[in-house]
Amino acid sequence: MADDGALRVTASVVIPANELSWSFGPSGGPGGQHANRAHTRAEVRFDVEASGSLSQYQRQRIIDRLGAVVTVSADDERSQLRNRRLALDRLRQKLAGALRVETPRRPTRPGRGAVERRLEAKRQQAARKRNRRGGFDD
Repeated sequence: MADDGALRVTASVVIPANELSWSFGPSGGPGGQHANRAHTRAEVRFDVEASGSLSQYQRQRIIDRLGAVVTVSADDERSQLRNRRLALDRLRQKLAGALRVETPRRPTRPGRGAVERRLEAKRQQAARKRNRRGGFDD
């Protein structure tokens, strides 16, 4: 979270606070009077299509992976403030994961040492099994 309330997703992606919409409600589950009365569950929504803080490439990448609107909620804590922070952190992780470009794997061949070790292990296993065979004594 930046000083002005903006959400820093990556070094180049910062989402202003006015592009995030919040809603609050009661947390589910046990908790007695506090859980029934306090609106501590925090839900943050980010409309990717309407965002002006993303480039066209970033916008399309997020839409392809997460959809046009990304929604994250948190009700782990008893405090609304802590749940807000959790929800923002989860949104940051979700968006950063969608923007991450993984380098394609280049297939490689095993080295000569690895091939020799594998073949030697096969020879040893074959010899071990050959030694287990009992001979026929007549």
